[in-house]
Amino acid sequence: MRQALKVHPDSLCFAVTHIEVEIMRPCAGSLVLSYLVTGRIGALRIPPAVAAARTDELWRHTCFEAFVRTSPGPGYCELNFAPSTQWAAYRFDSYRSGIRAATEISAPRIEVRSSRTCYRLQASLEMDQMSSLRIDGVGQIGLAAVIEDTSGHKSYWALAHPPGKADFHHSDSFAVAFS
Repeated sequence: MRQALKVHPDSLCFAVTHIEVEIMRPCAGSLVLSYLVTGRIGALRIPPAVAAARTDELWRHTCFEAFVRTSPGPGYCELNFAPSTQWAAYRFDSYRSGIRAATEISAPRIEVRSSRTCYRLQASLEMDQMSSLRIDGVGQIGLAAVIEDTSGHKSYWALAHPPGKADFHHSDSFAVAFS
């Protein structure tokens, strides 16, 4: 299933023309997210790949994100994937509340490819090992990206934006159902 991200109206980006995300479930316990950025890739600040490691504050620079809710309650997980192959995972009890590292989530496999006009980051997760993300029915997912250009300007992309400033945690952002 492919989904197009929309740029937040307060954070225009002249280097990127389009971002889409393909959500794949190759088998019951797996989730693969493939982010495809189209535009002038050389005008983006993309850190070089380093050894994959859990790292905080990745959203301060170019970063691809997923917000996953697998139960009917207000709790959810935030997953961050950086072009450097660094990553992060957090659990929230409710909207921006009760944050803690999701230590039960193991390292995703992150692969990146780039050309002049296209950048692709693919993150593969084994969800069977993540009790907090097991999907027994239908879950909801919010997909987002923070894109930083070479001048340091950031644009915020998501499936849906609530009124006001960019807020990927808002329930309006959990715009896709998946099972």
